[in-house]
Amino acid sequence: MTTNNLAGLYNRSFHKNWEKLAFSDYDGGDFTYREVATIIKSLHLFYQVSGIRPGDKIAVLGRNSAHWATVFLSALSSGTVIVPILPDFNANDTNHILNHSESKIVFAARSLLDKIDFEKAGSLQTVIFLDDFTVATSTDESAAYKLADAFEYYRKNPVSPAGFNFYEWSREDLSIISYTSGTSGFTKGVMIPERSLTSNLVYAQVHMPLEPAHKIISFLPMAHVYGLLFEFLFPVSLGCHITFLNRMPSPQVLTQAFQKVKPHLILSVPLIIEKIYKKRILPTIEKPAMKLALKTPVLSGIILKKIRAKLVETFGGRFFEIVIGGAPLSPDVEKFFKRINFPLTVGYGMTECGPLISYEAWNKTEPSSAGRPVDRIEVRIDSENPAQVVGEIQVRGENVMLGYFKNETATKEAFTEDGWFKTGDLGIIDANNFVFIRGRSKNMLLGPSGQNIYPEEIESRLSNLPYVAECVVVDRNSKLVALVYPDFEAMKADQVEESQIPEIMKENRARLNAELPKYEQISEIQLVDQEFEKTPKKNIKRFKYF
Repeated sequence: MTTNNLAGLYNRSFHKNWEKLAFSDYDGGDFTYREVATIIKSLHLFYQVSGIRPGDKIAVLGRNSAHWATVFLSALSSGTVIVPILPDFNANDTNHILNHSESKIVFAARSLLDKIDFEKAGSLQTVIFLDDFTVATSTDESAAYKLADAFEYYRKNPVSPAGFNFYEWSREDLSIISYTSGTSGFTKGVMIPERSLTSNLVYAQVHMPLEPAHKIISFLPMAHVYGLLFEFLFPVSLGCHITFLNRMPSPQVLTQAFQKVKPHLILSVPLIIEKIYKKRILPTIEKPAMKLALKTPVLSGIILKKIRAKLVETFGGRFFEIVIGGAPLSPDVEKFFKRINFPLTVGYGMTECGPLISYEAWNKTEPSSAGRPVDRIEVRIDSENPAQVVGEIQVRGENVMLGYFKNETATKEAFTEDGWFKTGDLGIIDANNFVFIRGRSKNMLLGPSGQNIYPEEIESRLSNLPYVAECVVVDRNSKLVALVYPDFEAMKADQVEESQIPEIMKENRARLNAELPKYEQISEIQLVDQEFEKTPKKNIKRFKYF
């Protein structure tokens, strides 16, 4: 049996690490690989007696937890298709996903049960509490007994490594349907096959700095493939110990978790890193005395070394690398982290590629790039000069999805006639095969003389100016306008009155425009009084503000 498929990867990991810790919930509760396997086998038995077969759909609705992870693996190891549902979805979207996916069982956190309309849930047969694996409701009056009996059976008949093996998927078998909330609205059900998961996992095992028994924190939404793959499925395939953070991952909460767990690899989104930079680093290095010191070679080296050491400690002190994904990282933030030789790198991917498209280690990557195309995937730029002229990024290879579930029209539109997947992202790829992202094709604006304007690049600069918490650049009557949500927390700390904000933003606009070509300059900054609506990845839902 090959080890380079899902069954081989996970059988080897579980068998080798049987008595080692697999999962911990941050607020308490530890599970060894043996204990996880026991729950999985109990659920397998329940599926069997409930008539669930390979290819049937099982949904899971809840925040990151050991039980969430175990349910996911129970599907992956039994040949059933798993449908992760983001807990941030409203009731309408949650029920749409349950119906559209034809899920027969849903494991739901007790606190989220009111999002499920069981009476209108189509194929849904049983709702199980994710918290304690008891039946909430079912069309089968004996479901509660069947589930309790399945767990009781494996309490009396302990599982052995030899008796625990994953289902042998075929490469093209559908294994996950991922519904995500994107920046341009509610998206479709992405069909991720076995080959995509395996390709991503094998690449990560070869190229990313993680080893058996290493520790990792799972705080990105597990119902999104970025967190799913690299904070969960990849570490499990090696025999790592994962701590699930089921709280809102504010910088303060994350810092406490990093200090407690001391992870070896950290996955993050730009928002978190940018907040840490803006709140903890920028106020220090912007002081007049510090600015002067940083221009002195000897003092600069000492100061930057201390900043780096403090940052390393903030993230737990023993990580090898921080991998940023999900959205572009501010160039100013990336430049500073490169200056202090901090182990941070930016990758690129999307749900439809399960998710990896490009990555490179922090000490090998090119500044402002998203790394090189990963193994078993090809990248091309749809332009006459891919190294210099921006065009759509298109990909093909083992990572790419099967298509969109029950949506042949959208699937056909997503691919070129010669079979390349159209990402909708814009970029270039240089002579050394490094990918540089310029923005989303849907977000691109046209300047007065037809110049391409990438609002994300302007926003990343504006976000680092005083008292800007969030911003979106839009086109209003052929003029660029920046919508800004002020940083009220920083204003309060600095004793800045709200009446001062218009003048501060006027100064910000002047500073920003001084760095931009004329066709990219902002004509006006408009203040908004509420945070922008975001996706679970913390990307702003731009379509709501045009």
